[in-house]
Amino acid sequence: QVQLVESGGGSVQSGGSLRLSCAASGYTYSNHWKGWFRQAPGKEREGVAVIHNNGTTIYADSVKGRFTISQDNAKNTLALQMNKLKPEDTAMYYCAVQTMSTSPAVQPLNSMRYNYWGQGTQVTVSS
Repeated sequence: QVQLVESGGGSVQSGGSLRLSCAASGYTYSNHWKGWFRQAPGKEREGVAVIHNNGTTIYADSVKGRFTISQDNAKNTLALQMNKLKPEDTAMYYCAVQTMSTSPAVQPLNSMRYNYWGQGTQVTVSS
Protein backbone atom coordinates (compact mmCIF):
# COMPACT_ATOMS: atom_id res chain seq x y z
CA GLN A 1 0.00 0.00 0.00
CA VAL A 2 1.49 3.31 -1.07
CA GLN A 3 1.40 6.04 1.53
CA LEU A 4 2.46 9.64 1.05
CA VAL A 5 2.80 11.97 4.01
CA GLU A 6 3.38 15.68 3.52
CA SER A 7 4.86 18.05 6.07
CA GLY A 8 6.26 21.55 6.24
CA GLY A 9 3.22 23.67 5.57
CA GLY A 10 2.41 26.72 7.64
CA SER A 11 1.76 30.43 7.62
CA VAL A 12 4.24 33.00 6.35
CA GLN A 13 4.22 36.58 5.21
CA SER A 14 4.53 37.58 1.60
CA GLY A 15 8.12 37.21 0.45
CA GLY A 16 8.86 34.44 2.90
CA SER A 17 9.90 30.85 2.33
CA LEU A 18 8.67 27.37 3.21
CA ARG A 19 9.95 23.90 2.44
CA LEU A 20 7.49 21.07 1.94
CA SER A 21 8.48 17.44 2.29
CA CYS A 22 6.77 14.25 1.22
CA ALA A 23 7.74 10.87 2.63
CA ALA A 24 6.70 7.86 0.60
CA SER A 25 6.32 4.30 1.80
CA GLY A 26 5.24 1.13 0.02
CA TYR A 27 6.44 2.66 -3.19
CA THR A 28 9.33 1.75 -5.39
CA TYR A 29 10.36 4.58 -7.64
CA SER A 30 9.75 3.68 -11.22
CA ASN A 31 10.18 5.36 -14.55
CA HIS A 32 7.37 7.79 -13.92
CA TRP A 33 6.58 11.21 -12.53
CA LYS A 34 5.92 12.57 -9.05
CA GLY A 35 5.22 16.05 -7.90
CA TRP A 36 3.34 18.72 -6.07
CA PHE A 37 -0.13 20.03 -6.70
CA ARG A 38 -2.23 22.64 -4.93
CA GLN A 39 -5.85 23.53 -4.53
CA ALA A 40 -7.20 26.81 -3.25
CA PRO A 41 -10.79 27.16 -2.00
CA GLY A 42 -13.21 27.33 -4.91
CA LYS A 43 -10.53 26.50 -7.45
CA GLU A 44 -9.47 23.38 -9.30
CA ARG A 45 -6.41 21.42 -8.32
CA GLU A 46 -3.41 22.56 -10.32
CA GLY A 47 0.03 21.21 -10.96
CA VAL A 48 2.82 23.21 -9.31
CA ALA A 49 6.00 21.26 -9.99
CA VAL A 50 6.76 17.71 -11.10
CA ILE A 51 9.91 15.67 -11.45
CA HIS A 52 10.66 12.51 -13.38
CA ASN A 53 12.77 9.73 -11.97
CA ASN A 54 15.46 10.78 -14.48
CA GLY A 55 15.58 14.25 -12.90
CA THR A 56 13.62 16.18 -15.51
CA THR A 57 11.54 18.92 -13.90
CA ILE A 58 8.53 20.93 -15.05
CA TYR A 59 7.09 23.96 -13.29
CA ALA A 60 3.87 25.89 -13.60
CA ASP A 61 4.51 29.34 -15.05
CA SER A 62 3.22 30.94 -11.86
CA VAL A 63 6.03 29.44 -9.75
CA LYS A 64 8.99 29.40 -12.13
CA GLY A 65 12.04 31.00 -10.57
CA ARG A 66 10.54 30.83 -7.06
CA PHE A 67 9.91 27.13 -6.37
CA THR A 68 12.32 24.22 -6.68
CA ILE A 69 11.35 20.55 -6.64
CA SER A 70 13.83 17.88 -5.64
CA GLN A 71 13.86 14.17 -4.91
CA ASP A 72 15.94 11.75 -2.90
CA ASN A 73 15.27 8.33 -4.36
CA ALA A 74 17.40 6.57 -1.75
CA LYS A 75 15.23 7.99 1.02
CA ASN A 76 11.96 7.95 -0.94
CA THR A 77 11.37 11.63 -0.29
CA LEU A 78 10.20 14.53 -2.37
CA ALA A 79 10.64 18.19 -1.48
CA LEU A 80 9.40 21.57 -2.65
CA GLN A 81 11.39 24.65 -1.71
CA MET A 82 9.14 27.69 -2.00
CA ASN A 83 10.73 31.14 -1.97
CA LYS A 84 9.33 34.62 -2.52
CA LEU A 85 5.90 33.38 -1.56
CA LYS A 86 2.86 35.40 -2.58
CA PRO A 87 -0.67 35.51 -1.18
CA GLU A 88 -1.88 33.77 -4.33
CA ASP A 89 0.26 30.76 -3.37
CA THR A 90 -2.13 30.12 -0.48
CA ALA A 91 -3.61 26.64 -0.93
CA MET A 92 -3.60 23.06 0.26
CA TYR A 93 -0.52 21.41 -1.21
CA TYR A 94 -0.53 17.74 -2.16
CA CYS A 95 2.22 15.30 -3.00
CA ALA A 96 1.41 12.80 -5.74
CA VAL A 97 3.11 9.93 -7.51
CA GLN A 98 2.43 8.07 -10.72
CA THR A 99 2.92 4.32 -10.55
CA MET A 100 1.03 3.25 -13.67
CA SER A 101 1.58 4.08 -17.29
CA THR A 102 -0.71 6.69 -18.81
CA SER A 103 -1.30 8.11 -22.23
CA PRO A 104 1.49 10.44 -23.38
CA ALA A 105 -1.29 12.92 -24.14
CA VAL A 106 -1.73 13.44 -20.40
CA GLN A 107 0.83 16.11 -19.56
CA PRO A 108 3.02 15.69 -16.47
CA LEU A 109 1.38 18.67 -14.72
CA ASN A 110 -2.07 17.14 -15.23
CA SER A 111 -3.38 15.58 -12.03
CA MET A 112 -4.99 12.77 -14.04
CA ARG A 113 -1.55 11.22 -14.49
CA TYR A 114 -1.18 10.52 -10.77
CA ASN A 115 -2.78 7.65 -8.91
CA TYR A 116 -1.53 8.13 -5.35
CA TRP A 117 -1.99 11.26 -3.27
CA GLY A 118 -1.03 12.49 0.16
CA GLN A 119 -3.48 14.07 2.60
CA GLY A 120 -2.21 17.58 1.95
CA THR A 121 -0.50 20.31 3.94
CA GLN A 122 -1.82 23.86 4.20
CA VAL A 123 0.23 26.84 3.05
CA THR A 124 -1.04 30.30 3.93
CA VAL A 125 0.70 33.45 2.76
CA SER A 126 -0.41 36.77 4.19
CA SER A 127 0.19 40.15 2.60
